[in-house]
Amino acid sequence: MTKDVIVSISGLQMDVDNEMPLEVITMGNYYFKNGKHYILFDEMAEDSGTRTKNTIKIGSNRVDVIKKGESSVHMVFEPDTKNMTCYQTPFGSLMVGINTLGISHSEDDMNINTKIDYALDVNYSHMTDCSIEINIKSKNDKNFRLH
Repeated sequence: MTKDVIVSISGLQMDVDNEMPLEVITMGNYYFKNGKHYILFDEMAEDSGTRTKNTIKIGSNRVDVIKKGESSVHMVFEPDTKNMTCYQTPFGSLMVGINTLGISHSEDDMNINTKIDYALDVNYSHMTDCSIEINIKSKNDKNFRLH
């Protein structure tokens, strides 16, 4: 895997009336350290133009998603585990519970694919069931194409 990567993250909330997946595709940086994959990338908010720094850390049986910016959170996904975190927004804080139902992972020299299924609680109430897919592609992958 090269340092320069293309990051694709798509998510789906199952219980929401509008079951349209949300997707982000951007450039990022990749490195491997202490048996974990690290992916770093920035997001720009459409409405305010503020930047959010993102880090995804993928280990053998755990995925961390860290966002730092106008809204900040550190989400931990571990199979059969419920993790609680505080989601800081410009409008106040929310207590978020993440009950990870499963993580599947595959990788080769040019790609990393991780899928996470989880239940999401907000302020101790179940909100929705979610699925997120993270695809990291080497910028040099000759088979790269957007779906």
